[in-house]
Amino acid sequence: MSYKQFVIDFLCSDYYKDKSVFEDYMHPKVEISWNSSHGFSKFNYDDFFEIVTGMGKTFTKITAEISHAIAEDTQVAVRFNYDVETLEHPESLPLAHFMSIWEIEDEKIKNIYLMSHAADENTENIVSYLDI
Repeated sequence: MSYKQFVIDFLCSDYYKDKSVFEDYMHPKVEISWNSSHGFSKFNYDDFFEIVTGMGKTFTKITAEISHAIAEDTQVAVRFNYDVETLEHPESLPLAHFMSIWEIEDEKIKNIYLMSHAADENTENIVSYLDI
């Protein structure tokens, strides 16, 4: 499997609900550097797993809509957004837009660089994230 497909499969998986799926993809020494509308955050494996676990409790479904995925050697760049469903709101809602770089080492995701901002309801923006 290509590294590009590996990252896409992770983003489209149930990693937020199933710890074994998370473990299949994440390197034990993963580092996440995240620039969001709230500022910069850095996470390790345990920090990231805690965030992921929270997502699994908050959302009944998370769907990645990937518009771009480009790979070179062990690095993969992906532009995507997440749509989410909750018990209170079972219709899919846009959550956030992401631009990301993923680095693979030892067949696991070792480094993640994310830039994100909250999603908006602008139709042209949403359409620009249609799946590849």
